[in-house]
Amino acid sequence: MTRLLAAAAAISLLVTAATADEAITAKITPTFAAAIPNISGKSLKAVTVEYGPGGSSGSHTHAKSAFIWAYVLDGAFRSKVDDGPERIYRKGEFWIEQPGAHHGVSANASATEPAKLLAVFVVDTDDTNLTVPDKR
Repeated sequence: MTRLLAAAAAISLLVTAATADEAITAKITPTFAAAIPNISGKSLKAVTVEYGPGGSSGSHTHAKSAFIWAYVLDGAFRSKVDDGPERIYRKGEFWIEQPGAHHGVSANASATEPAKLLAVFVVDTDDTNLTVPDKR
């Protein structure tokens, strides 16, 4: 369990360094990490993602093994995954991302209120780099 918690701490680095003209406006907090006992080599990892008013993250993909369930805890999120439409998800709504999906838009839908979501990953246990920013 200690190794998994250490891996969860590494997840806090999901938001990578931004370019000089792009401020990092996301707070990523690991909340849970555990091996799935009946699925060899797989783990369940969860983080909260918080954006201040108008906050966002750059476009990115996730680990190729990662199946993700994102649930809005507070506020509203703008999200665009792969070729799907850009959508706004409000408190109590969720979306999923398939392994290797491209997350083109991840942003707070409000310029005045904060937003928070829970992202739950089913991922290869050895995957510690869960987010890869798009190359610029």
